[in-house]
Formats: sequence, structure tokens, C-alpha cells
Amino acid sequence: MARKLDSQGRLDDAARAGWLYYVAGRTQDEIAIAMGISRQSAQRLVSLAVAERLIKVRLDHPIAACLEYGAALREKFKLRHVEVVPSDPDGSSSTVGIAEAGAAEIERWLKRSDPIVLAIGTGRTLKAAVDQLPAIECPQHRIVSLTGNIGPDGSAAYYNVIFSMADAIKARHYPMPLPVLVSSAEERELLHAQALVRSTLDISAQADVTFVGVGELGIEAPLCLDGFLEKDEMMALMKRGAAGEICGWVFDGDGKLMSDAVNDRVASASIPPRDTSSVIGIAKGKRKFEAIKAAVTGHQINGLITDEATAEFLLKN
Repeated sequence: MARKLDSQGRLDDAARAGWLYYVAGRTQDEIAIAMGISRQSAQRLVSLAVAERLIKVRLDHPIAACLEYGAALREKFKLRHVEVVPSDPDGSSSTVGIAEAGAAEIERWLKRSDPIVLAIGTGRTLKAAVDQLPAIECPQHRIVSLTGNIGPDGSAAYYNVIFSMADAIKARHYPMPLPVLVSSAEERELLHAQALVRSTLDISAQADVTFVGVGELGIEAPLCLDGFLEKDEMMALMKRGAAGEICGWVFDGDGKLMSDAVNDRVASASIPPRDTSSVIGIAKGKRKFEAIKAAVTGHQINGLITDEATAEFLLKN
């Protein structure tokens, strides 16, 4: 009985110390004086109050909802990395917010002292993120493009980002000298057999971290607008159950890569293995809801940088 009373008394002291620290805003030294105990005892009581869940902390800031969404997404989809940024209900930009968050995450990886391989896809959002990177000296790293830098007509692909990275990041860069889609599976095999291309493919498979966009499908989707697929090809692809694409690789509503003639023509490198690489998708917006949902459900990506509205959709569906 005495032990039970001692235990209850200690919890009472922990509750008092926790209240003084988290509610009254007292320092641990002030708590020690107020309770007539040592500073070390005050520190232990505050820790005990947290461990016993006597204290429930509420962050009174708009970003708190984003943190809660991030934790819920991480748990629901078993993701390695999640960052949710506030949504701007009146904004029309598809990149504001997540581009800044993407740039910050890319910068964190590039500032590592140990050598890494960073793979990168293509697209408007990734380009917006890369354009915000500061100049960084990191010759120990290798940066490799998963997708080609050539358009279907032979011109430079506008949203290929590896050359934008090379302007600011002092590291070894490996572009992919191919289009996203070629005319046939046979042409892809022929091109992939070339020594320079083979080397880039081998490096991409070793990626420690990968940053990609998540593309929606439809006649207004990048694969159509950039001239890689005709409108009738796109509509037929969607009729067969396609939901989204990453670096040209098309997946269905369950997030599984489709066994399809279009995927047979994709010249991009394969998405690096998710068991060894952090593959972080940077995407938001209603047009991409279904594509993002499929990508996280099927583990095409194991990390996500998105906004509140997209997070709400993913958690409700």
C-alpha cells in the first residue's frame, strides 16, 4: 500500500512539474526552487509527466495541421519521408509551397559529407524546386537523370532539370541522352545497349535518394502536351486502367506498373528500388489526386512532399 501511495505521490509531483514547465512556462531551475528539489529531479519529473501522458501538447500554429497530416500519411502508407505544406485556397500555382519544400529537402541531402547518388526525374515542379537551390560545392556526390533530355522532335526537353542543377551544384552530373519515349521496345533495347547510356542506367540503380514528379494522365497531361503520346493513345491507355505516370512509367489505380505497349517504349531508367532508395514524389493538386494516391498505394514512391488539400484527400480515400 505504501508503494502505491509513493507511486501516486510521484505522479502528482510529475503532474505539478509538468504544469509548471508547459503551462506556466517556468524553467527547470525555477521548478526546482518552487518544489524544493534539485534541478536534476525537476528534469526527471518533467520527463515522467510526458512519459506517463500526463501532458498533452497542442501546437497553436497553422503548421500544426500539416505536421499531423504528415504523421498520418506516413503511418497509412508506410512512407519514409512526408512533408505537408499549407494549401493556398486562392492560389493557382501548381508549384508554390512544395517547390520550396522540395528544394530544402534536396539541399539537405546534398549537404551530406558522405558520398551519395541523387537521382532526379523531370517536370515543372522539380524544375521550380531546383531553380531555388543555392550554390553548393559537393564534388563527392553524383547526380543522375532518370529521364531523357531530348524531346520527340530532337529538341531539348524544356522541363529536364539536370542541366539546371549543374548550374548551381558542383558535383558530377549524368544526363540521360534519350527521349522519354521511343518508337518501339526494340529501339529502346538498342539505345540502352550503348555504353554511355548503360553507364547512366547503372548509376541510377544505385541512387540513395530520388526526387520525382507524379504525373496525371489525360489529353492535357505532360506526355501529350510534350508530344510523346497522341490524344487517342492517351485515351486508350486510360481506358485500360492507367492512373498516373512517373518518368514516363505508367501505373494503374493500384499503383502497379502496367504491362503495356507504352511502358515497353519508355526509355527512362527504372525507378530505383524502394528498399534501398528514398524515392520522394513532389506533387499536389486536384488533377493529380488519383495519380498520387495510386503512387503511394502501390509504393511507386516511399516519400511525399505535398500540400494540405492533397493530404486530406489521401487520408479520406
